[in-house]
Amino acid sequence: MPAASRIYWLTTPCRIQRKDQSLCIERIGGAPVHIPITDVRDIVACESVDLNTAVIALLNRHHINVHFLSHYGDYAGSLLTADTSTSGQTVVAQARLADDTAASLDIARAIVTSAAANVRRVVDRKLLTRPMERLEASVAEAGTREELMGAEGTFRRSAWAVMDTRLPDWLKLDGRSRRPPRNAGNAFISYVNGIVYARILSAVRLTPLHSGVAFLHSTVERQRHSLVLDLSEVFKPLFAERLLLRLAGRGQLKPTHFDVDVNQAMLSETGRRLVVQTVRDELAVTVHHRGLGRNVAYDELLYLEALQLTRRCLEGVPYKPFKIWW
Repeated sequence: MPAASRIYWLTTPCRIQRKDQSLCIERIGGAPVHIPITDVRDIVACESVDLNTAVIALLNRHHINVHFLSHYGDYAGSLLTADTSTSGQTVVAQARLADDTAASLDIARAIVTSAAANVRRVVDRKLLTRPMERLEASVAEAGTREELMGAEGTFRRSAWAVMDTRLPDWLKLDGRSRRPPRNAGNAFISYVNGIVYARILSAVRLTPLHSGVAFLHSTVERQRHSLVLDLSEVFKPLFAERLLLRLAGRGQLKPTHFDVDVNQAMLSETGRRLVVQTVRDELAVTVHHRGLGRNVAYDELLYLEALQLTRRCLEGVPYKPFKIWW
């Protein structure tokens, strides 16, 4: 992915104005911030943002996407540029592959297995050995996407129960809950998952793939990008579960980072800033890529994953989803 520019994270309500070839970000009680448009790769808005057609035209000209997250961290939508890297040849090949039941299920099985392996890697390899074995057996026998997602759900419930043994009482998940999250732990995971989804959407749009043609999730999904949901499965553990355990273990997460009500919770303003900064730093972390023989940032791993799936569609190269190897 392009390295000269960077992602801008908006964690407080603001207005974006255009000043010549720059963006001017105005916040209540703060001095305006001027950003050269060439310095921006993407924008992730974690709070309400006002912008006008002049700003949209400038963003579109420079191929900059804006992703919006709700208070709960759910993906609320994106302002996507008109131009994409999608090619007709790739979309046709992708659609044929998705329509091939056997080939599509092979990819879906690989996604489910790799996602579970990543969860086990970050949560507890020993305690999740048996659940992983049961998942692998269920995946091998599954004949539909629904059966695969059912097997994944069973494994995840085991993983979340193990996670709770490593979290303080006030951060325990007590099962996964969404829209809205019931407690602080779920609020954290939902928020990070929303960020991961937005970043993978940007990565997919840099490839010839179509974000609406998927292999595990339904391709008739109208409000979400189904292929992004597929690829998100394997990366969510690297960021959500892993960072929750890390911040909890270090005592960096506090009850004050959350606004908790009856059966619902969300990150407070300070909590959002902490989480966004943590994920932002994590995306910049590098690891030695054994296939490429060089260091790559976590953020680039998302793009490389989409490229690998592109090769599966166009060249028939076996798709091996991302697994944490370090």
